[in-house]
Amino acid sequence: MLTEVYSIGSDSITMLGLVTGLGAGLSYSLFIFGFKYASRHGQPQGVLTIAFLAFTIITLFFTDHSEAVSVFYSPDLLWMILLGVFGGGLSFFLYVVGLKRTSPTSASIIAMVEPVTASLFGFIVLSELLTATQLGGMAIILVTVTILSVKQS
Repeated sequence: MLTEVYSIGSDSITMLGLVTGLGAGLSYSLFIFGFKYASRHGQPQGVLTIAFLAFTIITLFFTDHSEAVSVFYSPDLLWMILLGVFGGGLSFFLYVVGLKRTSPTSASIIAMVEPVTASLFGFIVLSELLTATQLGGMAIILVTVTILSVKQS
């Protein structure tokens, strides 16, 4: 409801899109559980460094290298750096600190709130409008997360 996937025609949904969407969810789950397990056996910074290097090496095979180099000459380079530092770096640092103090189950429940925060960011910062259906989807997510959190504790 939140992403309005229901309004996409069935011919717009491809098998590749479906598989990659499910793969993304599976990868995210594996990351949460794997990172929690690996952090018990080593420093989180080391685990993240190895994971980042592995991901970087894998993505080098799929990258348009000339386009990647052009980023350094973009007038928006400062904005990209700020987005990386605050949108990725700081938020992930806080996530790692929080993950140390919670169980993987709690972390996965809390991660379900991410679409809600992304939608609120779009509404507040980007002046996007939310439909009643999207607001209903946000409410369902928040109620579900609250119920799961109460049942778990």
